[in-house]
Amino acid sequence: MAVIQRVVKPRTKRGKRILLKKEPKIIENTKHCVFIPGRKSSLIVSSCMKDLLKLKKPDAVMLTHKNDILPFDDAVQIEKLLQKHDSSLFFFSSHNKKRPNNLVLGRTYDQHILDMFELGIESYKGCSEFKGLSEISAGVKPVLVFLGEQFDSDQQLKRLRNLFIDMFQRQPLKQIRPNGIEHVMSFTAVDSKILLRSYRTVLSKTSLKTPRVELHEVGPSVDFVVRRDHMASADLFKTACKRPNIKGKKIKSVRRDNFGSKLGRLHMTKQDVNTLQTRKMKGLKKTYAERKIKRKSDEDKNGPAVKKPKVATQNKKLKKFSKKGRKLRGGQV
Repeated sequence: MAVIQRVVKPRTKRGKRILLKKEPKIIENTKHCVFIPGRKSSLIVSSCMKDLLKLKKPDAVMLTHKNDILPFDDAVQIEKLLQKHDSSLFFFSSHNKKRPNNLVLGRTYDQHILDMFELGIESYKGCSEFKGLSEISAGVKPVLVFLGEQFDSDQQLKRLRNLFIDMFQRQPLKQIRPNGIEHVMSFTAVDSKILLRSYRTVLSKTSLKTPRVELHEVGPSVDFVVRRDHMASADLFKTACKRPNIKGKKIKSVRRDNFGSKLGRLHMTKQDVNTLQTRKMKGLKKTYAERKIKRKSDEDKNGPAVKKPKVATQNKKLKKFSKKGRKLRGGQV
């Protein structure tokens, strides 16, 4: 017998706000990531997870307890954990004899697994072996660089590149100043391997207006090998990437300025300013001489004006008044 899912109704205002945040939005929030440790993991995988958590903070959380999960066999438990933490991205660590130093990363769409890749760590160099990661501010948007023709030719690496962008891009920006670029992440595809490198930028003065950019490696330095993958179909991936039209239909001759005020342009026929009725003022009233000159000019153009004969009106009834001078009703005395 199927289990009936109960509709969660909030009992407090705080609970209502939490449920409203979890509802779908036209403009999405920054994607949140959950780091899930497996039942068994090695020191290399655990250290790599902690370093990736530093790069992803503050939009990430690390779970403390171990989870006996097999993502490629049954992903229901991962979907429940992501739904609980209101997240769409995840990292899962595991280690066994068949697949040592294993790291699984993936994302969900409509609370179901969309893409999932299993990467094996061949070589790893942690952030503690470098200097300078502590100087990078938390929440900085990194510059993502993808090198290698395989990211464009191979469909698997092409989808993996899209997943890396979802992981580390944070919120979209229209403009950025050069001093705001502090962190650079490089992904290089060479010989069926993906090399992850992290750099800190240093701007030095030059004789020109543009400064000189120097890169100092700060870690982590990881060499990945793609083992298994679970990719969504082309139709489902296209549906997940579809965005609603926020701007709506464009209205002709209507725009908005930088302050959000609505401005419009009206198109009218040509007007004769001399015939417009302006405000009547006593000071603008024509004199008798000006009216006489205008009347003569009209007579020269149109001929002498013909006076209309007066129409004989009926004699008005005399009002009857009483002796005291008051008007009586019905004209009676």
